Amino acid sequence: MNRRKLLGLLGGSIAGFTTLAAYGSGRAEHSDHDHSGPLEECARVCAECLRECESCSDHCARLVASGKKEHLTTLQTCADCAEFCAAATKIASRHGPLAVTICEACAGACDICGAACEKTPDDKRMQKCAKACRDCAKACRDMIKHVGREPSK
Repeated sequence: MNRRKLLGLLGGSIAGFTTLAAYGSGRAEHSDHDHSGPLEECARVCAECLRECESCSDHCARLVASGKKEHLTTLQTCADCAEFCAAATKIASRHGPLAVTICEACAGACDICGAACEKTPDDKRMQKCAKACRDCAKACRDMIKHVGREPSK
């Protein structure tokens, strides 16, 4: 590894640790906030759904590669849902002002992804994803209700 790459890597690492340190100190302000529990639970469930959707997307990619083209839609739906879950995880975990907005979108994405995966009842991997999506949509909607704003329809 040349010196320039090594310095770039070290600089990036330092920037990352600085961001984490700032993020951690800001979290102490939110820990006493009334909405802390539901936001953190929402972030936890969204992170779990993110993992399941990414795993299911990978599973569907293997199925498509083996000739089962009908899984192309769920491959894409799971990949997209994972992105919504990732954003919701980040924003809810830092108690961001747009947590309700992203969680409304995340719940909708989870509804679509979960319904798509449920169409394959014999596939345990896809059923596990569907359950994670249902749980995530519920956690997002519960958090939204707790912070005092109903999701838009």
